[in-house]
Amino acid sequence: MSSDALVADQTDHPGEPVAVTAAGAIPWRVNKDGLEVALIHRPRYDDWSWPKGKIDDGETVPECAVREVWEEIGLRAPLGIPLPPIHYHVSSGLKVVYYWAVKVNGNTLVPDGKEVDSVMWCAPEKAARLLSNPSDVVPLEYLRDAHERGTLDTWPLLVLRHAKAKPRSSWSKAEGERPLAATGTRQAQAVGRLLQAWKPMRVVTSPWLRCVATVAPYARATGAKVKLAEGLTEHKHQRSPKKTAAVIESLFDKQRPVVVCTHRPALPTVLKQLAEHMPSHLTRLLPAKEPYLSPGEVVVCHVASGGRKRVVAVEQFKPFDD
Repeated sequence: MSSDALVADQTDHPGEPVAVTAAGAIPWRVNKDGLEVALIHRPRYDDWSWPKGKIDDGETVPECAVREVWEEIGLRAPLGIPLPPIHYHVSSGLKVVYYWAVKVNGNTLVPDGKEVDSVMWCAPEKAARLLSNPSDVVPLEYLRDAHERGTLDTWPLLVLRHAKAKPRSSWSKAEGERPLAATGTRQAQAVGRLLQAWKPMRVVTSPWLRCVATVAPYARATGAKVKLAEGLTEHKHQRSPKKTAAVIESLFDKQRPVVVCTHRPALPTVLKQLAEHMPSHLTRLLPAKEPYLSPGEVVVCHVASGGRKRVVAVEQFKPFDD
């Protein structure tokens, strides 16, 4: 089961345990006719739905969503803004499905032929009429409203706390050379899988070993470019928090997906700088007390495209904990 921190709103089912967890996405694009979304037809049920499926063992919810989209319609694409999850009852009990928006940049969607036999692009209004499960309209309406607000097209800025390191008390050499613990090494592998849900091809990290080792599996797997930033180390932050904040501020300038890896003592400064770019209701979603993030945990800030440096959605996840 996933150890992610995303919690579904169970307003209609208070206190009822979730029997089935699933995840998926609403693919979208904009052309000359405006916003379009991609519905799938499932021959087994003869229904129109969104690509989705149940979580596998050893998987987080974002990883599940990315995998299901790839398996059902042949689309490899990073997750965009989170959409409202939906709840409904199946034979085993309450089912929750988490959804994200996924931008389709000219990709051809190819149904797998088994689970899905057809894909239809259409306007949101037509999609709402065709959807077989009325609950599936909820994330669609949110996506459409986000498009109208200018908050649908985004890029991700991720903040990652390094994985679990060997204890300070058992390390007598230079602090910057303190390595990951065995648990941390496993966490780093899981972090590498989790980050591929957003696939930032820029990595900015503290040069200290435990941070570099945390992002190394991801960088090796994806070929992401890694930049070392002294301002993200504990010592530099202690001497000059402004330099740490400046590193974070600079991430907004290139408007490209990026993950930044740093240390627990620097997190208050990092999160405070991020809060400068978001409204108060999102600021309240940021971690607000020690330890802010657990080892290997990540905050995902979705920044609206267009250069206004505006964070429009915030999520928080842990890698799968075995």
